[in-house]
Amino acid sequence: MSLIAPHGGKLVDRIVTGDAAEKLRKEAANLKTLTLSPREAFDLEMIAIGAFSPLTGFMGEADFKRVCTEMRLANGTVWPIPVILSPADDVAMKINVGDRVALNDPSGRLLGILTVTEKYKHDKELEIPNVYKTSEDKHPGVKIVREQGNWNIAGPIDVITPTHEPEFSDYRLPPARTREAFAAKGWSTVAAFQTRNPIHRSHEYLTKCALEMTDGLLIHPLVGETKSDDIPAQTRMQCYQTLLNNYYNKDRTMLSVMPLAMRYAGPREALLHTLIRKNYGVTHFIVGRDHAGVGNYYGTYDAQKIFDQFDQPKDIGVTILKFEHTAWCKKCEAVVSSKTCPHGPEDKVAPSGTKVREMLKAGQRPPQEFSRPEVADILIKWAQSV
Repeated sequence: MSLIAPHGGKLVDRIVTGDAAEKLRKEAANLKTLTLSPREAFDLEMIAIGAFSPLTGFMGEADFKRVCTEMRLANGTVWPIPVILSPADDVAMKINVGDRVALNDPSGRLLGILTVTEKYKHDKELEIPNVYKTSEDKHPGVKIVREQGNWNIAGPIDVITPTHEPEFSDYRLPPARTREAFAAKGWSTVAAFQTRNPIHRSHEYLTKCALEMTDGLLIHPLVGETKSDDIPAQTRMQCYQTLLNNYYNKDRTMLSVMPLAMRYAGPREALLHTLIRKNYGVTHFIVGRDHAGVGNYYGTYDAQKIFDQFDQPKDIGVTILKFEHTAWCKKCEAVVSSKTCPHGPEDKVAPSGTKVREMLKAGQRPPQEFSRPEVADILIKWAQSV
């Protein structure tokens, strides 16, 4: 049984272990140091484990410019969002091409070493409107880019095995491990669901529809940096575990986390999430309403339409499962979409996010047609603690 090939054809591995790791640790003690932002630290991990294949390090200028304008790397491989290292200007000015630089996380722990092959101006006016389709600073992705430095440092990275236990270590499977698990289970087709929220009944419907078409389902929540008002990853993981234990076929479902920071780049991020899952061994990817969106910056189904720009088998290689907005219909007594239900919005159970939060804060479960009671109870406990 053969699994889908990684993006670019080969799974990258930039993790250094054993004696080689110890050698790098000793070398790092005498190198210039650079402290990564939380997002850059997550990107470093994604590169190192092969989730960002074919990237082997932070992007150089040719890749950066073509990704911004054409959604392709310099060699033509599809890639929609820059993966760059942009330190503060005073730090960047001390770094030169040819340097080896120690990379630390915000708490000062050594993560790895970067071999600097390029230093170039960070063209934010090229990146922001192309990637985010807006230049408004209130967009969270735009705000982060504006706060980054004005120089990008590029080059391959070598990441040292962490000396600490990372968050959700039992579920933090790199692409090589998920591929091993799929092969062991005999899954040649796998659907993945990306989420940064708890799974409600409509999400459950989408994932189970996808599972009807494939051998297995990967629930793959993002546990990297998100907006401050998003529900924290620890709470969400309790919801996923409870839901999978009670309402999914364990032989056909897997839960693993992805250490990626959200960009809130809507359509481009939907494309990035798809290519990442391809590296994890996924063949089918669910793209629903306003995937990776924020506010009103993107059209409801822009994240689905972006795939029409590409030769999907050649450029993408993953089957995109395009779902419409779904909700529980009181007359149909089921989760439905406009494709399947003739009834109007007055028959749908779809409380607003604000209304749901108010109910949770008050200790009230949202309607069972919206959220499973076990999940609601976890969210009530969280809502009343903040």
